[in-house]
Amino acid sequence: MIVRHQELWQEIQQVIEGVDASQLRTKISKERTIAGRRLYSPVEMNKAFKSGFSALGWEEWRQQFWVTADAALTQEIYKATPNDQKSAIENVGLRPIMSYNQTDFVKERIAIEVQFGKYSFVAHDIFVKHQSFFTANVIDVAIEVVPMKELEAQMSSGVPYYERDLMNLIRHGRGTPNFPLVLIGIAP
Repeated sequence: MIVRHQELWQEIQQVIEGVDASQLRTKISKERTIAGRRLYSPVEMNKAFKSGFSALGWEEWRQQFWVTADAALTQEIYKATPNDQKSAIENVGLRPIMSYNQTDFVKERIAIEVQFGKYSFVAHDIFVKHQSFFTANVIDVAIEVVPMKELEAQMSSGVPYYERDLMNLIRHGRGTPNFPLVLIGIAP
């Protein structure tokens, strides 16, 4: 990123630095153990990131496809165009199910997923979303933005945090994921 996409890397840093976390501590907790406590709002944080990235031309990306419960057929057609997938499923008398993968922001073959949801979503982002876009030759680099533990501790329970996700990636070894991935941790 720093060598081949320096301008985009600077844009990413600009958006992150431009999010004023002090204005986003708007959620009043209803959780039993921290009821009434003012927390950082994932919804408001996502809006702030969307505003920042959109202003710089980063756009959501969706990739539609058709699925069925027949594993052999799914394996046979997964690289086909969506129209061909649907036709192949219908031609054998099965019902096609429309599905899609979506990522928050894409620009110049770089995908960014900002994750303030549940911690399990990070694995889905990396091993489903980013992987499918890389395999489909839509992106060359994936970026996952998550809170640092310092920020996560001031959010609702179940939110991901950088230090845990870094360990999860290290645990998989150098070959996984099999595409360039940048994990970014943010703090207030």
